[in-house]
Amino acid sequence: MAGVQGRVALVTGAAQGIGAGIATHLAAGGAKVGVLDLSLDAAQAVVDEITAAGGSALALAADVSKGDQVQAAVDALVAEFGGLHILVNNAGVLRDNLLFKMSEEDWDIVMSVHLKGAFLCSKAAQKHMIDAKYGRIISMSSTSATGNRGQANYSTAKMGLQGLTKTLAIELGPFGVTANAIAPGFIETAMTKATAERIGTTIEGMREAVAATVPVRKGGLPADIANAVAFFAGEEAGYVTGQVLYVDGGSELV
Repeated sequence: MAGVQGRVALVTGAAQGIGAGIATHLAAGGAKVGVLDLSLDAAQAVVDEITAAGGSALALAADVSKGDQVQAAVDALVAEFGGLHILVNNAGVLRDNLLFKMSEEDWDIVMSVHLKGAFLCSKAAQKHMIDAKYGRIISMSSTSATGNRGQANYSTAKMGLQGLTKTLAIELGPFGVTANAIAPGFIETAMTKATAERIGTTIEGMREAVAATVPVRKGGLPADIANAVAFFAGEEAGYVTGQVLYVDGGSELV
């Protein structure tokens, strides 16, 4: 199976958690990976892990909400590896609060990173994909896209990514480019640990609470999302586009 062997991938927000898991998994599958994050040092730490395992990767620093920084990162990746075939729009932030407490800044930063960031990265990447007549754009939505208390900004952004995904699938499909989204449920990361602490519990308590409510009776890990990304990113998934895959242990069933 061809999978992602020999392809060039860009993963945003890849210095930790889900993004780091995706980057290392794609590299293990034979892709050359751009590890992009705000901090070059943090991105380099993931690159060092990939190269130590025998993979190929490049550390990149950019604010995905800034078009010039995104373009510079894409240019550097293409110059290093000769193309860009796979984009994973994973960069994200949380600014949770109830509506009456949520500030304009809380709203704007979440929209800028999740939605504007995915738009800018997809726009910069699609040219190289169209030139190659091959591309895979994968964006991280969330089960929160359907609404979640205290996340008016985050839920709106994540549902917006589903709309962006379906539109990109329509526009780019004739050029050999697919666009799909993944909607994770509870995934144990530094971000969910911080959320647990903010609401007065622990990551262990949150994991147990989630496990009790989903059919598979366990929480998720970054590897669960990385496996789903690898499917959408692979050459074999060329007839799958415009889809949203919920990776949530079956939480929507109960």
